Amino acid sequence: MSDIPHLAPGAVFSGHDLSGADFAERDLTGARFTDCTLVDVVLTAVILEGAAFANCKFTRCRFAHADLREATFDKCNFADPDSHSGVEIAFSQLDSAVFKTCDLSFADIDRTSLYAVAFEACNLRGARFHRADFARSFGRNVVRSAAAFTACNLELADLSDARLAGCDLKASSFREADLTGADLDRADLTHCDFGQALTTGARMANADIRGSNVSGLRLTELAAYDGLKVTLDQQQDLLAALGLDVRAD
Repeated sequence: MSDIPHLAPGAVFSGHDLSGADFAERDLTGARFTDCTLVDVVLTAVILEGAAFANCKFTRCRFAHADLREATFDKCNFADPDSHSGVEIAFSQLDSAVFKTCDLSFADIDRTSLYAVAFEACNLRGARFHRADFARSFGRNVVRSAAAFTACNLELADLSDARLAGCDLKASSFREADLTGADLDRADLTHCDFGQALTTGARMANADIRGSNVSGLRLTELAAYDGLKVTLDQQQDLLAALGLDVRAD
C-alpha cells in the first residue's frame, strides 16, 4: 500500500491495485484513475464527484451512499464473468455521470439518483434498475426526466416502472428486457430492438420508434401510444401483432 498515492481530492492513480484501500467516507473529489483494479471493495459514503476513471476494472464491488455526480467512466469493466455478477450501486448519486463503452453487465442499481446520466455504447445486459430515479422536481407540479442510453445493449435488463419520458434511448437493444410500466412518452427510441421485450403497461405516447424492430410489440398492452411515430413498413408488424390479417391490397 505504500506506493499508492494518498486518498485525497484531486489525487492521481495510475496502474494501481486499489483492492486493499479504505474508501469509506473518503473525499476523492476530482480524482483521476487510470488502469486501476478494485476487487471485492465496498465504497461506502465515498465522494467521487467529478472523478474520472479510464480502463479501470471493478470486480464484485459495491458503492453505497456514494457521491458519483459528474463522474466519468471510459472503457471500464464492472462485470465478473466467473460469478455472472456485476457492480452494486445503492442509495447513491449518479446525476450527470457519464459511462462510455463500459461493461455493466448484471449491474444492480438500487434506489439511486440518475438524473441526466449518460450511457454511451455500454453493455448493460441483465442490468437491474430498481427504484432508480431519472427524474427531478422543478417545482410543486413540474417533474422532468433526463437520461441517455445510446447504442447500448440492454438485453434482459430490468427497467420496469422507469421514468424515461423524453429521454434519448436511440439505437439500443431492449431484446427480452422488462419495460413493464415504464414511462417512455416522447422518448427517442429510433433504431432500437424490442424483440420479445415485456411492455405491458408501458407508455409510448408521442415516442419515436422509427427504424426499430417492433415485431412482437403489442399496442393493446401499452398504457398509451397516441402519437407514436412509426414508418409505413412497420405498420404490418404492429397490425399483425394485433391479430389482423394484413395484405398488400
